[in-house]
Amino acid sequence: MTEQSFIPETYNQSVENGKFSWESPSNIALVKYWGKKKNQIPENPSISFTLSNCKTITSLSFSKKENKEDYSFEVLLDGEPKDDFKPKIETFFKRVEDYLPFLKDYHFKIETSNTFPHSSGIASSASGMSALALCLMSVENELNPNISQEDFIKKASFLARLGSGSASRSIEGDLVVWGTHPKIEGSSDLYGVKYPYEVHENFKNYQDTILLVDKGEKQVSSTVGHNLMHGHPFAQERFRQADKNLSNIISILKEGDLDQFIALVESEALTLHAMMMTSMPYFILMKPKTLEIINKIWEYRKATNSKVCFTLDAGANVHVLYPEKESNSVLEFIKSELVAYCQNGQYICDIIGLGANKL
Repeated sequence: MTEQSFIPETYNQSVENGKFSWESPSNIALVKYWGKKKNQIPENPSISFTLSNCKTITSLSFSKKENKEDYSFEVLLDGEPKDDFKPKIETFFKRVEDYLPFLKDYHFKIETSNTFPHSSGIASSASGMSALALCLMSVENELNPNISQEDFIKKASFLARLGSGSASRSIEGDLVVWGTHPKIEGSSDLYGVKYPYEVHENFKNYQDTILLVDKGEKQVSSTVGHNLMHGHPFAQERFRQADKNLSNIISILKEGDLDQFIALVESEALTLHAMMMTSMPYFILMKPKTLEIINKIWEYRKATNSKVCFTLDAGANVHVLYPEKESNSVLEFIKSELVAYCQNGQYICDIIGLGANKL
């Protein structure tokens, strides 16, 4: 498919007003993407676990308006006006207007809330933009009731990507691939696809406990970080490494090899942050307590032969990943050894989820 495939023909229905609500989860990449081309196209493919409890709930109310020259919308976060979200949403509307030509016909009221702290490295833009994209697709579905479920999901992921690249991976679950890869059938740079191959029982109901090391705003946004990959001295080798790791994870997921899974996932997390530390300008999003947690996890794994591991997003917080059968023992370890490194002792227990839901 091409971008042109997502431009609709004339709508055959007329709608004056309405309201739709969706909840959409965050996701945590196992093979990371860092660096993008024009129009939110990734420099390398990625694969992620969709989460369940870390999600954004968005309601979109819309009503016809007279002036069709400009976008008209208001944004509320947790019931309060959030004007500093407006520039990002306006940029998103400009990117998607060719694919959603009704955007200037309506005034929109966007009401949103997260079940986790905004901008804390739990990919709030992924859940937020995917929830908004799904609400807008519900509007389009009113204008064109003939959209198939498959096309609805595909276009929602395509639109979400134009708001936040990783948002393309939040529409479905439990494993989603975004970015063209020769060994992943149906994979595309334009939208995320459900991982199409066999997954071992070891990875079913996988657990993710997110340790909130630092709930503040990141000092460098992901958008800025991605742009620093242009001209990065190690960028091309990194893109090749990610391609190779995505090839390797196919057999790991099929065979249930947890040791290889741990090695790949932790290496990917540290490589992501290595690219940040070797950008120009360089920056560090990990905190001292992030490193303390990582070392504690390594010590615990060596002492107990546990299959617990960590990964990181573009932030200081630590995602502790482990098989369901280790839930009790790892949670005890987290409470006794790791909570001390969390801001106000806060952490979120999550589990691999199946994607977004219409409310």
